[in-house]
Amino acid sequence: MINELIEMFSNDFMIRALIGGTLVSLCASLLGVSLVLKRYSMIGDGLSHVGFGALAVASAIGAAAPLQIAIPVVVIAAFFLLRISENGKIKGDAAIALISTSALAVGITVASVSGLNTDINSYLFGSIIAMDTGDVVFCSILSVFILIMFVFFYNKIFAVTFDENFARATGTKAGVYNMIIALLTALTIVVGMKMMGSMLISSLIIFPAVISMRVCSRFKTVIITSASVSVLCFFIGLTSSYTYSAPTGASIVIVNMIALLIAIVIGKFVKKRR
Repeated sequence: MINELIEMFSNDFMIRALIGGTLVSLCASLLGVSLVLKRYSMIGDGLSHVGFGALAVASAIGAAAPLQIAIPVVVIAAFFLLRISENGKIKGDAAIALISTSALAVGITVASVSGLNTDINSYLFGSIIAMDTGDVVFCSILSVFILIMFVFFYNKIFAVTFDENFARATGTKAGVYNMIIALLTALTIVVGMKMMGSMLISSLIIFPAVISMRVCSRFKTVIITSASVSVLCFFIGLTSSYTYSAPTGASIVIVNMIALLIAIVIGKFVKKRR
């Protein structure tokens, strides 16, 4: 087993995949806890579709760095979806469905008309082993920024996650910190799309958070468990996809599914013991 791992990670593309994937998994799992508790988890799915549309348009016009162009588009969409969820006449889930399906349709149409059909699968389902050094550097810079921001605003994020009304009453500018959560989520989505694709990136946000909530009850414990589970599931999924020549993104999601089933069983056992 050890020899197989040494052989596997003797390849440069696997090292790049491990670094980029670990950072993205860590960022997604930390933000996922707040998003799931605030019932904003579907925003990640909507933003991933917006990101796909932006990437398709950027590639169609010949942009040298489509990911960098997609960032401001997805950030604006995140603020827009958050505003609609809080104040809009259209319910949040309906707004997310309208925007995500529209962006997906635009992306597919642009990719088809412009002849990008060969690249569409990598946008939709990811291609982590195709990450080059520039992608890893870009991913690392954004991931470190996301992690620093999360740690710096941890107490405020905790406050607006659990009781936003109380946080507002104590003088906390809940709207600002909701915007920060939306910004960090948007950046995570864009960074993770190279790895997981627009169809699967939201799973990195939702699964670890739900898994950790099945077995833990305190916010800090949930955060730590979510991060640990996310990184572990990514590593197992990555090695499995290499060993069995399976799609990397799908393999990571399947490992998360198995982890969730195990967490459900453990959660029920713990409740019975109590």
